[in-house]
Amino acid sequence: MVNLSSLNFFQSLRASKKSKQFAVIGLGRFGRAVAGTLSRQGYDVLCVDTNEARVAQILSDQIATYARQLDSTQPAALREAGIFEQDTVIVAIGNFVQESIITTLNVKEGGVPHVVAKASSEVHMKLLQKVGADHVVFPEHECGCALATSLIQPGILERFELDPDNSIVEILVPDEFDGKTIAELRLRSTYGLNLLAVSHDGRFEINPPASTRLKKGTAMVVIGTNQNLQRLTV
Repeated sequence: MVNLSSLNFFQSLRASKKSKQFAVIGLGRFGRAVAGTLSRQGYDVLCVDTNEARVAQILSDQIATYARQLDSTQPAALREAGIFEQDTVIVAIGNFVQESIITTLNVKEGGVPHVVAKASSEVHMKLLQKVGADHVVFPEHECGCALATSLIQPGILERFELDPDNSIVEILVPDEFDGKTIAELRLRSTYGLNLLAVSHDGRFEINPPASTRLKKGTAMVVIGTNQNLQRLTV
C-alpha cells in the first residue's frame, strides 16, 4: 500500500536531477535482485557485503560495476568505499536487525539523500524509520498479502492499493462479461468502478472506447473502492 511518506519519497526521487548512482548494501537474495535489475537497466551499481564469497560471485556474474567486502556498521569503511557519494542506497540487510539499523543510520548521517531499507518485521520497520530511512520495504509481508489475496480472489492478477479503501486492480475478464461491450456493461453505474485499460494481443489499450468488446481470458484494469471491487471479483 502506498502511504504519504512513500509518495514524498518517490516525488523526491523524481525531483532529483541525478538519482542515477546506486549502492546496495547486503547481497542476499533481495539485494542481489535489486542490484541485478538496476544493472540490467544500464545503471552503475556499487555493491558491498561482509561475505567475501557473495562479493566475488556478484562480480563474477557481472551484476555490479564495483563490489567491496566491508563492515557496513563502520562509517569509515562506508566513506572509503564511496557509499556516501551515491544518490540512492538500498540497505538490504533484512535478517540482521542491529546491523541493518546501524547501517541505515550511518548512511543517512553520511549525507545520502535517498535511503531505502529492507525490514524483516513491523518492529524492525518502525526502527528503520526512526533512524531516518526514507522508504522501508517489507517484502515478506507484501508477498504474503499478495498470495492471500490471490488465493481468496484468483481472478485478480495484480493489485495496487491507493489507500486502505481504494485500489487499482488487473483482473481477468469475468465469464459474464464475455462478448459484451464496455458500454453494455455500465461498470460505473452498476459496480461503481472505472475501467482504465483492457488487454489485446499481449498489450494493454488505455482508455478503450465504449464500443470495445471484452473477451474471456483477457485482462482489464479497473479502479474503485475495495468494497465495489469485491463485488466484481466474487
